[in-house]
Amino acid sequence: MATLIHTLSDHSDDVNYCAFSSSCLATCSLDKTIRVYSLSNFAELPYSPLEGHTYAVHCCCFSPSGLVLASCSTDGTSALWDTRDGRRLAVLQQPGASPVRVCRFSPQATYLLAGAADGSVVLWNVQSMKLYRSGKVKGGSLMACAFSPNGNIFVTGSSSGDLTIWDDKMRCLYNEKAHDLGVTCCDISSHPVSDSENGFKYFQMASCGQDNHIKLWLILFADFLGVQLKYKCTLNGHSAPVLACAFSCDGQMIVSGSVDKCVIIYETSTGNTLHTLSQHTRYVTTCAFAPHSPLLATGSMDKTVHIWQLDLKQPCAGQCTVENESKVAIEDWSEDDVSAWLCAQDLADFVGLFKMNNIDGKELLNLTKESLANELKIESLGLRSKVLQKIEELRMTMTSVSVPDEFLCPITRELMKDPVIATDGYSYEREAMENWISNRRSSPMTNLPLHSLMLTPNRTLKMAISRWLETQQK
Repeated sequence: MATLIHTLSDHSDDVNYCAFSSSCLATCSLDKTIRVYSLSNFAELPYSPLEGHTYAVHCCCFSPSGLVLASCSTDGTSALWDTRDGRRLAVLQQPGASPVRVCRFSPQATYLLAGAADGSVVLWNVQSMKLYRSGKVKGGSLMACAFSPNGNIFVTGSSSGDLTIWDDKMRCLYNEKAHDLGVTCCDISSHPVSDSENGFKYFQMASCGQDNHIKLWLILFADFLGVQLKYKCTLNGHSAPVLACAFSCDGQMIVSGSVDKCVIIYETSTGNTLHTLSQHTRYVTTCAFAPHSPLLATGSMDKTVHIWQLDLKQPCAGQCTVENESKVAIEDWSEDDVSAWLCAQDLADFVGLFKMNNIDGKELLNLTKESLANELKIESLGLRSKVLQKIEELRMTMTSVSVPDEFLCPITRELMKDPVIATDGYSYEREAMENWISNRRSSPMTNLPLHSLMLTPNRTLKMAISRWLETQQK
């Protein structure tokens, strides 16, 4: 369930974009301002609104650390702001002074990507505040962009309908006509996926456009093929152009906003609609999941931003936790992984403290009652005991190994005992798929019609599961 818990109504014109950090929400508007709110109580920060752009602000985004906020505007500039005090750190002029439509930090915060109405694509070096590389799409305005989780590549979407894959040297690796009437937004899941059958590495990507569609893609990396964009399926829930789309933190949900005034939350694996939210009174222009809490923000031309609380019992409420079958060993967790774990354990109040002290997975496992009291300065004995108890539970899970995703039935999300291949090319647990096709004739993964209801035993996968189970028993 998604529950509307707060509405922000401070902008005096259309809301164009919203973005989360671990502790803040930023929104920007046609009214030329950026506003920043605390996630603890949704109060506007003392230095907000941020003013300085001379025309509409189209996009804003936080750096991975949350210490810097970027914004871009029709005035042809991108600006960098210090989120601690609201100081403007830099003004970056787009070559040709074309209106800047979209901006995004690379995952390591090395670069800021800015895309403009004239099709120009610029990578700014964040440390030196100087232009690093620039390029240009073949036709149309640049409307969307997204980095891969490792930052080695990024994707741009244009008003001509093209999706283009670039490397960090600004070399065009691949181009695909994706949406007939133009791309409006795209996002790449932060969780890369491995295809054990073919040995490929790929990322999941979503794009949306003026054609009313949301399309899911796989960006494939194969040594002998290079980079490819492979179409996966189309989500057809909206009745009008789709203006925004975004993955949840764990990649298991997608949210979209449309000219039809609706927000739809889909389950990525099946394409099924989980929620349809229709509280906005005009076009929905932006939507974003919070990275470390079960919150969703949606913004609209009705000048408001709605904050939604997602039911934690629903799968994938935007949190990357060990319960969500993370394949990263706990001792290899990043600071963000630790923050996600804290939120899942109802310890979200400690996220800022742990980040301030650079607590990663290894540091987390080494915490003691003395270090919690003396180094992290947690005064409450009860809170120290609660944190230690959760850490001890975490240590106990280290001996268990999560099931490889390809061994789980896409329908039940349980380990398959009798895997079969359907005519959509995907493998499912026989009983679950038989129950599925007894009620419907579409693919659970693509929502497309099944040309045949025949199910073929996947003996290769069954043997692989058996071998894996044997290794767990040793």
